Amino acid sequence: MKRISLALLFFPIASWAACFGSDAYQTCNDNSGNTYHVQRFGNTTNVQGSNMSTGNNWSQSSTSYGNQTETHGTAANGNTWNSTTTSYGNGNYSVHGRDTNGNYFSKNCNRFGCN
Repeated sequence: MKRISLALLFFPIASWAACFGSDAYQTCNDNSGNTYHVQRFGNTTNVQGSNMSTGNNWSQSSTSYGNQTETHGTAANGNTWNSTTTSYGNGNYSVHGRDTNGNYFSKNCNRFGCN
């Protein structure tokens, strides 16, 4: 059993998850009652999540190209979001995209935080 820390882009609270399966396909359950199905192939990772207690479902897909990662998803309320993360090395990166309300966001980050 692997224990990993999940910190999703739009959910700043970290949870511990127990994951089972292979590197290509895993099922994870966290301490908040969420179940995640994680599928990896090539440079793409797909995650589908659900919570049996609330009935909520959500998903996200990330694809990496060189130093950029494009992520898009659908939140539990059905709204979509997207982001592009560009890594510059040494812990420096930028992220921009649209949140579930359609608002544009942009941040420059380093290993100490973002502004």
